[in-house]
Amino acid sequence: MTGTGTTSRRVRLRIETTAEIKSTAMRLMASGGPAAITLRAIAREMGMTPNAIYGYFATRDDLVTALIDDVYTSLADAVEASVAALPATDAGRRIQAWGLAYRTWVFENTEGFRLIYGDAVPGYVPPSGGAAPEAELRFCKSLTELAAAAWPHAEHLYADSDFEWSDFDSALLDEVRPFLPGLPPASVALALRIWAHLHGLVTLEINGHLRGGVKSMAKLFKDELAQLVRSLSIPVNP
Repeated sequence: MTGTGTTSRRVRLRIETTAEIKSTAMRLMASGGPAAITLRAIAREMGMTPNAIYGYFATRDDLVTALIDDVYTSLADAVEASVAALPATDAGRRIQAWGLAYRTWVFENTEGFRLIYGDAVPGYVPPSGGAAPEAELRFCKSLTELAAAAWPHAEHLYADSDFEWSDFDSALLDEVRPFLPGLPPASVALALRIWAHLHGLVTLEINGHLRGGVKSMAKLFKDELAQLVRSLSIPVNP
């Protein structure tokens, strides 16, 4: 019993220390930008020796990879939950719910947003193998499913398009094509259109580029979502 209790305390301490390392890294990034994420700086902030922190993360890149995975997991959880109760065919409400959840998540996780979509961490090298982390793929799948649901309504808008699969980066296709079963290359363009619309407006807002020009960004964003749905010829359900 004593041995089990000691092991449990050690496991709990490791989990707590790992979480503190991650939160310290994000705090340093908030004040000093991506370059401020270093194991030595984190150890200094936490009162640890550099050797001790290496017992949790062997390299700075291992820590950054863990942070990115945490951020994508949180983001994927948020957008998936927003559409979980909506029919797969209700493209209009799914786009609007997904977009609102995305904007809410961004403003509740500002530094996480900047970590994955802002300036890159200098010198960071992702894990070898080329495949995107599972959490990132979950997020990609959720976004691509919006395009798949919208395609029956928006297909006519791409009747004259001449997109080929070769027009898109192979790494992008590896991520999105499995979630567009039986759909043509133009469906990838539709997915990118939806993403650019939702992500673009939020990015302008979070970076302060619309400050002073709009009194209610929430109202503008909600209206833009409705306009996007209409522009894709998707019926607007009450």
